[in-house]
Amino acid sequence: MEDSDRDALEEAKNAHRDRYSEVQMLAPEGVLMRASVVNQALNRVYGQVKRLERGAPGSGETMETAAQAQYEVWGMLRTMRTAMRQDLGVPSEE
Repeated sequence: MEDSDRDALEEAKNAHRDRYSEVQMLAPEGVLMRASVVNQALNRVYGQVKRLERGAPGSGETMETAAQAQYEVWGMLRTMRTAMRQDLGVPSEE
């Protein structure tokens, strides 16, 4: 991993941490439940990437499994976005 990639990852992690802290204070329970699922998944992916970077992956952890885990977060984000839109009274995108 290049230094610029490490820096970008750390910046993204820190920005997410800050936004998630704000959400915990403001979001209704339905949105917060989904945000928690996303937060936990992102933390797992981050941990996996950092272990791979150090050359000390957990059992079964590879770049491919990290990429797959990252991809799976998109579905969780869509679910969270739907909950947020419902809370705001915005019509469904479907």
